[in-house]
Amino acid sequence: MDRTLKLPVGIDNFEKIRKSGFYYIDKTKLIEQLLQNWGEVNLFTRPRRFGKTLNMSMLRNFFEIGTDKSLFDGLYIADNKELCDEYMGKYPVIFISLKDVDGHTYEDAFDALVQIIGNEASRFYFLLESDNLTETEREQYRGFLKIKDGRYHIEKGLAISSLKLLSRLLSKHYGQKTIIIIDEYDVPLDKAFGNGYYREMVELIRGVFGQALKTNDFLQFAVLTGCLRISKESIFTGLNNFKVLSILDSRFDEHFGFTDDEVKKLLADYGLSSHLTEIKEWYDGYRFGNMDVYCPWDVINYADRLKSEPTAMPEDFWSNSSGNAIVRRFIDKANASTRNEIEHLIAGECIEKDVLQELTYDELDNKIENLWSVLFTTGYLTQKGRTKTGGCLLAIPNMEIRNLFVKKIREWFRDVSHNDGKTLEDFCNAFTEQNTEKIEQLFGDYLWNTISIRDTAIAKEKKENFYHGILLGLLGYKANWIIKSNAESGIGYSDILIEVPTNRTGIVIEIKYAENGNMESACKEALQQIEDKDYVAKLKQDGMRNFIKYGISCFKKDCKVVKGKTN
Repeated sequence: MDRTLKLPVGIDNFEKIRKSGFYYIDKTKLIEQLLQNWGEVNLFTRPRRFGKTLNMSMLRNFFEIGTDKSLFDGLYIADNKELCDEYMGKYPVIFISLKDVDGHTYEDAFDALVQIIGNEASRFYFLLESDNLTETEREQYRGFLKIKDGRYHIEKGLAISSLKLLSRLLSKHYGQKTIIIIDEYDVPLDKAFGNGYYREMVELIRGVFGQALKTNDFLQFAVLTGCLRISKESIFTGLNNFKVLSILDSRFDEHFGFTDDEVKKLLADYGLSSHLTEIKEWYDGYRFGNMDVYCPWDVINYADRLKSEPTAMPEDFWSNSSGNAIVRRFIDKANASTRNEIEHLIAGECIEKDVLQELTYDELDNKIENLWSVLFTTGYLTQKGRTKTGGCLLAIPNMEIRNLFVKKIREWFRDVSHNDGKTLEDFCNAFTEQNTEKIEQLFGDYLWNTISIRDTAIAKEKKENFYHGILLGLLGYKANWIIKSNAESGIGYSDILIEVPTNRTGIVIEIKYAENGNMESACKEALQQIEDKDYVAKLKQDGMRNFIKYGISCFKKDCKVVKGKTN
């Protein structure tokens, strides 16, 4: 393999990847399976960043009349010559992505949809000269091209009938039925729900889809993608020619996401095979149907980073590529029982849940069970098998998502705890008052009311980091304190250094996780480390005169606080 091939970071255009020298993992078997098993309307539901748009772009390039057939040279599908002769480049294709149908108001979102329709319609200018269309039909097409103030201006009635009308005009021009591809079909509903015009958007999308997909004699077949399976009663009313291919379905399970063999080959091609273990730990773990897959967005981003920086550590590429409000909403709604289940998940365990296959956005917050289902379908949880009663065994897929949950738990805990100003004030003051019993009592109470980490499989240092983060969030209540985390001091890095300017008091805190449950011993170890590594040195340099040292040990939801000797 030519290692000069660029990795396609953020590129989801099949033609660009194939023509511009980008690495491509061959997913063209999807075409063969689609033609062997197709329904008239096919909906693929997958989490974001799992290759949906690239696959839809690939389908368009395969089927569309006038395509460059050389794009598929050397790929799996090219070996099926009979299929290629029959289907490649034989159909008019309408391809729209609804990912940008967004706006603070319904009017803004409708205008965004109009621009998408106008841009796609403008690809077919040849219809204005088509001898196969009547003058009336050519005039109908002109309705898509009207411009006002530099933007497409399409009336609502035409917008609703747009995909059906375009498919009819293209079919008459070519004498061949049309393929319709709609990418990110559910994004307009998600945005509308968040901005308060959900009902209007449901009506609009129901109208567009109803005409294009339900009673369209000019449709060969349609393919839709999205994250959620929106209930038929919501936007697919009366659609009986509907095939849903969800993450529970074994059909097409290997075509979205990278398989283990594909990742191993990619790493080998770039001389990065030594990084397989951490890539598997961080980005593998999703299960679609019967196939275990990696998140392709993560693998491509990390491999690209490693090419130029061989010592680069794994990062949260997927979770940082979009908002994660659903996780915070879930944690906000969690009761004590649900918080206990989250602890089991963070510990690497499975929990059993009945996953709802169909939802509407206005049902999401009705009950916590709905949010479990959304976390599963959107990729924050994955399934590790089914129970005899049909339930799903849900688990956090990998280190990246686990870190996201921990981050959101910390945010939630910080916000919840900061609502209790008096208790926080007492807690912080207990450190300057050297009241270890009060620190122990209040910190213990806080730990009992948050979501802890009790994972026996992860390193002791990572458990300590969790408690470190919780304590930092609590101490941050004191706006006039100077708090330093992991600051270089003496001959090491102390967990937490605090400088209290009002009385020039310096506080050193070292946190230990007592894996064997012996918290007294862990506190002594922490205090000894403060002495051995001279963590007070930095406080002395900064002009502090009084010094207090604390060894704090944690075990599950318990803590122990011991004060060191005062200098």
